[in-house]
Amino acid sequence: MTNAPPSKAWSRLIDQRTVWRWHFYAGLFCVPFVIVLAITGAIYLFKPQAQAWFERPFDHLAITGAPTSANAQVAAAIAATPGARLKAYEVRPDSDDAARVIVSAGEGDVTVFLHPETLEVLKVLPEQDRLMEIAKTIHGELLLGENGALLVELAASWAILMILSGLYLWWPRQARGLAGVIYPRLHSGPSVFWRDIHAVVGVWISSLALFLLLTGLPWTNVWNAGFKEMRRVTGTAVARQDWTQSRAAERAADHAEHAAVGGAHPPAASIDRMATTVRALGLPPPVLIVPPSEAGSRRGAPVWTARSDTPNRPLRVTLTLDPATGAVLKREDFAARHPIDQAIGYGIAAHEGQLFGLANQLLGVATALGLITLSVSGYLMWWRRRPADALGAPPPLTVGRPNPALGAVAIFLALFLPLLGLSALVVLAFERAVLRRIPPVAVWLGLRPPAVS
Repeated sequence: MTNAPPSKAWSRLIDQRTVWRWHFYAGLFCVPFVIVLAITGAIYLFKPQAQAWFERPFDHLAITGAPTSANAQVAAAIAATPGARLKAYEVRPDSDDAARVIVSAGEGDVTVFLHPETLEVLKVLPEQDRLMEIAKTIHGELLLGENGALLVELAASWAILMILSGLYLWWPRQARGLAGVIYPRLHSGPSVFWRDIHAVVGVWISSLALFLLLTGLPWTNVWNAGFKEMRRVTGTAVARQDWTQSRAAERAADHAEHAAVGGAHPPAASIDRMATTVRALGLPPPVLIVPPSEAGSRRGAPVWTARSDTPNRPLRVTLTLDPATGAVLKREDFAARHPIDQAIGYGIAAHEGQLFGLANQLLGVATALGLITLSVSGYLMWWRRRPADALGAPPPLTVGRPNPALGAVAIFLALFLPLLGLSALVVLAFERAVLRRIPPVAVWLGLRPPAVS
């Protein structure tokens, strides 16, 4: 008769096997998405540099006299895009830069570049054709619209589970020394090498990866909808948040804004006066002057705004302007926003690599490379160890139950990440109701041992 394993050791084995199995399934599902998101996210980190590079032919142009008025530039841009309406006029820091006028057209926003003196149209660029907008769209919805946005949110939720479960499995319970825990063993054979690369890179980047995943949640559909409802219930909601739920929501907001923009042109020279006022304030670029919408009125008069759209969100400023005189009627700085919006603003700025300059961007790139390394090393580990006739998932233990603490963590994650909780319930229900009842499938998935002949 064999002795049963000690209860504590057996319970620990059950916990590890349970976590290992969910870690395996999380990686199997989200690794392809993680690679795509890491690549596109790393590209988008350098949006300011890339945009400045692509627009350099339109800066510091040769002019022989004074530039034309902002009103004339806006009129020329609208004439160059029939049927469009003014969405924003960019206040350039130098008078010899090409004028940038953003107009709303039927297919989306378009930036018209004009010579500041001759009003020659130098380029008409749809926003959706910009490299960084393409990267952002892939990053946010995989070019699949709302369905893609849900897939991204689902993958991000499972990636959070993957990292947390990976940390649990990595935790050095019986380690001797730091090798394989803090630094990899490079000369102990391929199996140990890839295991250590996976574990050590994972622990080094885990906090950064979790930060990126968590700060990306405000852009999602399901999580952000629940977040907004929570703010409504707690009385902390704002009239309009500073970020959009998804790329589709951003396009819908642009369409609504286009439909709501008043058709009347401002009084003569008012854009010039507003631009003069705003330029003197030295706001962080890019600085946009935005016409009023039907909803945005101040005592029945049209309300124009100027805003700094700097990607470093804590530096953003919004001004309410008098369209006739150009005077500032109201100023709203980042510090005046609700603390929740401030916290999210800091998180988004860091997520996009813009909070503390180049170091922030390089940290983001390092995190993206670490996530790709985790994905590749995890795949290689699975591929090398998988059985020829099975998926290679860690088999569950049929005796005993996991620690209640793990169950509490699972419930918290399911509530905090609704798509994760819902999809995990679907997986469990499908596994119990269908997969376990089909012997070849159950054996292939590791849900039951192969039959002994």
